Amino acid sequence: MAVNHNPVCRICRREGRKLFLKGDRCVGAKCTFEKKGYGPGMHGRNRRGKISQYGIQLREKQKIRESYGLLERQFHRFFTEAQRQKGVTGENLMAMLESRLDSVIYRIGFANSRRQARQLVRHRHFLVNDRVVDVPSYVLRPNDRIRVCERSKKLAVVHEAMQKTRDAKGMPNLQLDKAKMEGVFLSVPNRSEIPFEANEQLVVELYSR
Repeated sequence: MAVNHNPVCRICRREGRKLFLKGDRCVGAKCTFEKKGYGPGMHGRNRRGKISQYGIQLREKQKIRESYGLLERQFHRFFTEAQRQKGVTGENLMAMLESRLDSVIYRIGFANSRRQARQLVRHRHFLVNDRVVDVPSYVLRPNDRIRVCERSKKLAVVHEAMQKTRDAKGMPNLQLDKAKMEGVFLSVPNRSEIPFEANEQLVVELYSR
């Protein structure tokens, strides 16, 4: 299984904005992005010049791709599927990314970051409709039920994440029962329900060149 092992703080510095790839560790003065507000590499401090329209489109695509922890081929596969669906391609893409199991586990509060959620899924700590699913890219369907495995209910990382979560992180399409350590994917989210600032239309324009 292909995995992106790039240092996450370097990714944020390259994109010039916080992507919160480490969850709560990205909040505060200890964050590398806060201490080093310039780009990575020996020439990071001296990067200047106007960015072309292609560069703007590319950076937006990279921001979305890196935020959801996807490799280029994986991201393009989701985009191709979004094109086939009815509706606006960019909105379809964001809805599909938010329907991935690792994204839902992060949003619902069982993990502090998507990267941590992917690791927990691969280690078989979650059930979907009472069946173990260890594929982070698994796309959930409306009314799918996600719960922590019985053997995993004492995991410190899960309890730590849940203690910081009051609800399903502002996502009305998700329902969380903290006592039972389970949640429900009620529906595919609309773009207005996704708390992620991005201009997905730039990605559509990039792939349409």
